[in-house]
Amino acid sequence: MSIGLIDISHCEPDEFISSDEIEQKLSPVYDRLKLPYGRIEMQTGIKSRGIYPNKKPSDISTMAAQNLFRQNKVKPDEIDLLIHASVCRDFLEPSTASVVHHKLGLKASCISFDLSNACLGVVSAIQIVKDMINSGSIDKAMIVTGENSFPLLSKTINTLTEDHELTRKTIKKYFANFTIGSAGVAIVIGKADENCLGQINSIKTLSDTSGFDLCMGDGSTEGLVMETNSELLMQKGVALAQKNWETFSDNDFDHYICHQVGINHRKLLYEKLNLDISKDYASFEKYGNTGSAALPLTLALAIQDKQFKTGDDIALLGIGSGIHTTMMSLKWN
Repeated sequence: MSIGLIDISHCEPDEFISSDEIEQKLSPVYDRLKLPYGRIEMQTGIKSRGIYPNKKPSDISTMAAQNLFRQNKVKPDEIDLLIHASVCRDFLEPSTASVVHHKLGLKASCISFDLSNACLGVVSAIQIVKDMINSGSIDKAMIVTGENSFPLLSKTINTLTEDHELTRKTIKKYFANFTIGSAGVAIVIGKADENCLGQINSIKTLSDTSGFDLCMGDGSTEGLVMETNSELLMQKGVALAQKNWETFSDNDFDHYICHQVGINHRKLLYEKLNLDISKDYASFEKYGNTGSAALPLTLALAIQDKQFKTGDDIALLGIGSGIHTTMMSLKWN
């Protein structure tokens, strides 16, 4: 059975914060440690990232789903399964999917649950949905994500400005926090037909869980914390992606949509996988690394920008801390 990307939509952040603004908030730390201003944008290529100062993950996911329904391609009563695939959640229990299910007014028989797999959450959800449709247990599924970097940014800035024992070495583990952005995305997956956006073909996943401790986050919706060994995570993540790519496909793709981290990650990934970087479409410069929303957001923006034509082969290259990588091919209708 052919499985298709039926529709996709996103919602924009309420506000954007520039890298310069973050560094100004950190000026006491920068001045004390004699750190060069401009280093965030210079090292990552990220000029800004979005935030939702007064919204929960369920609010963001709901807005993205409502935007999708407004496109009138899919109706709420057609959804048999709702998966909330964010890193961010409203609370530990119940599932954030329950809140979104209620706000969207989905039918009582629509299954709903959360799926968490760091930045790979949406891609992992697509893989599960594809198998469930093939098994005949559902016809259509909606996958939503609502990532908000505001609690993480706020907590990190407060932590660094209050820690007078901080050194140029110990600040490094917090650097990745300033690359994180916010966005909401909604995707509907179902049986492929002439009206779907594209056909989902091969999917391949590979893991190297020896790197589980290279990026670790914790906290609450009011104050998240995250510590990252950015350099080693990038090296091991790209090495894992290279192994996965070798057995994924020998096709010459027309477009590549990758997880959005920054300029150094993109450069290394394309070098190691020997891909044509001119076929890349990126969103990190404006949106930053939006976690599980990053890859599908970039796909939605590329569609909005009319990047694809009928028959194009698109490779979706997902990487998430843990470390996991999933690659997916999409044939555009």
